[in-house]
Amino acid sequence: MPAKAFVYTELQASVPFTDVPWEKLNAAIAAQPGFVDKTWLSGLGTHSVGGLYGFASVDDALLYCTEFFPALARDFGVAQTTRVFDNQATAEASAAMDAPHFGGKITTEPGAFVYTEVQVAVPFENAPWRDRNPVLREQKGLLSKVWLSGHNTNSLGGLDAFDTVENALDFALNDFPKTAAAMNAAYYTRVFDARVTEAASRGLNSPYYL
Repeated sequence: MPAKAFVYTELQASVPFTDVPWEKLNAAIAAQPGFVDKTWLSGLGTHSVGGLYGFASVDDALLYCTEFFPALARDFGVAQTTRVFDNQATAEASAAMDAPHFGGKITTEPGAFVYTEVQVAVPFENAPWRDRNPVLREQKGLLSKVWLSGHNTNSLGGLDAFDTVENALDFALNDFPKTAAAMNAAYYTRVFDARVTEAASRGLNSPYYL
């Protein structure tokens, strides 16, 4: 079942991933309506806990964000962040960047992920991704990119897979701020250690580890 929507989540918690009961959580997450896959995310230096999920439809994604995940955050006693993205608009752009959700193949397992979101409202058909993709392909250590376009917001962003934490940090700290400045927009970045979440992500069909 192909995913037609993505969900990004992050709990405002500091929990080393070795202490996360991910096997129990995987069973509950996999049972949610329309669930396709999840890549677990563990915040570098913060130990926040979250993920990027695929769902069969935007409605399934919204149900997860309005019912299951808020209840989970209450159980943990922490605030939370959720975002919903309609991946149909970004499929061509993502496939061109070897995104494994769209048939792309990466030959190296990721060492880190970078989540980005720019505070703009640009329908994705008007986004300059054809100009941006060749520039991104020159980014040191970049393995793939999933473009993200906010449901109801048209924010622009993505989840980028890197070979190492060092290259992910270089992108988040040095390259992406220049991109946001050129757009004259505030932005949001997060760096995640992909090594510690590999087993949990494999358990939920993450396409980065298949």
